[in-house]
Amino acid sequence: MRTLAAALAAALLLAAPTPAAAALPGDDLPFASAVFRATHNSYSGNVDGAKGSITYQLDNGVRFLEFDIHDNGYASTLDYAVGHDAPGDKVDHTGNPSTNNLRAWLQTVAAWSAGHPDHAPLLVMLDLKDDLTDNTSYAAGNLAAVNQELSDAFGAQLLLAKDVPGTLGTIGSLRGRVLTLLSGDAGTRSAYKADTGANPAVAINARGQVVEVHDSGSGTLWYWSGAYGADGRVTWLRHGRYDSGTTPAIALNDNGYLVEVHKSQSASTLWYHVGQITADGDIAWSASHQYDSGVLPSIAFVGPGSTAVREIHRSQSNSQNWFWDGTLNASAGTVTWNTGTHAKTSDARYATTSSASSVGRVTVSVGSDGYLRAATDRVGATRISYQQIAFDEYQAGDSALLQEGALFYAAVATNKSFITSSRAAGKIVRGWDFDDASLATTPIENYPATNNPWSSWYSTLLAANSAVQ
Repeated sequence: MRTLAAALAAALLLAAPTPAAAALPGDDLPFASAVFRATHNSYSGNVDGAKGSITYQLDNGVRFLEFDIHDNGYASTLDYAVGHDAPGDKVDHTGNPSTNNLRAWLQTVAAWSAGHPDHAPLLVMLDLKDDLTDNTSYAAGNLAAVNQELSDAFGAQLLLAKDVPGTLGTIGSLRGRVLTLLSGDAGTRSAYKADTGANPAVAINARGQVVEVHDSGSGTLWYWSGAYGADGRVTWLRHGRYDSGTTPAIALNDNGYLVEVHKSQSASTLWYHVGQITADGDIAWSASHQYDSGVLPSIAFVGPGSTAVREIHRSQSNSQNWFWDGTLNASAGTVTWNTGTHAKTSDARYATTSSASSVGRVTVSVGSDGYLRAATDRVGATRISYQQIAFDEYQAGDSALLQEGALFYAAVATNKSFITSSRAAGKIVRGWDFDDASLATTPIENYPATNNPWSSWYSTLLAANSAVQ
């Protein structure tokens, strides 16, 4: 009987509901109302200020970390470098990674976060000390590479900016999560949110692969590759420069091969590229070749899985259209043009700004604000941009584009009027170089980023404002 009673008790215990996790202090507090211990130039440890290592800072309640990064040497290291005025400048390696490579520093933060799953939301800021817009491809370290590095480091811990509808909710709802933020070079931050250009053209295939090409308006040619999703939206994956010229057009078959045509920047000569969408969503481009003279080229595959293409362009001298039949040689990266059928035609040029397949339709345009846009058969026009993995900071004096939709604001701690007005507007505000108690505002900034986080005046100030850990 005692054995049966014990078994019954054990069964009842297993059947009992699991108690809810106990709420932690500050869990009900809206993120935008919370105050956090924050460090300025966190990587500098005790070289500049008195902060200690990254792990020490996290162990002792710091929930905002700043890494200044440079793209010098990206081609050789395939990584960004941490440092103030240059890679390695003011970097304290004591207790920290021995390398200046950003990846190791992010992995240190990610490992700490994974080992402390109940921590208050942790914000990791990248202060872009260099202009990344001159990095003309993913391989050269453009913003798609920044996105990938953040995603690789933090994985499921990462809260993506694109998934935040407008507010960040409560502290309790975000425990264990890592948020990332772009600061620094304003041109790069703007390029993260939107792209400018002229004469956009697009193609989509039955696999949902999308390629957009455009010229800069000043003679360079750029591309975006993307994927048409189940929700009818295009996710843009890779971006880069591929040539010089104007008025490009693009054709894409169902095997992921493409043929691009464009006019020379300075002459009425027509050129083409062959390309292939790679496994990671980028484009491998072959060399350019001249195939004719004329203006306003357009092109299409004759059949979705075909290697046959047809090109129609206008004469450079009058309104007459001409056509070419061609055959793609994918392995050689060339098109064989049929001189025997080349002739005038009364056919209209192919549409360049809209493309359809069995998956859906994509249309591209330039908005009245000068930014490139894409619409689909299911979603209205939105700006073509990098995936919004990180949040984009708005600083005092920044452009209207950077202010648009921004949740995170920042200024030097002496700019009290900006800080208090931004806090009053419900923004999440950082004040950097917060190194004296006299810089405190009412309300205090959410992230008073200091070089001396263990000073008694700073700890007293945080305690008075119920800082969250």
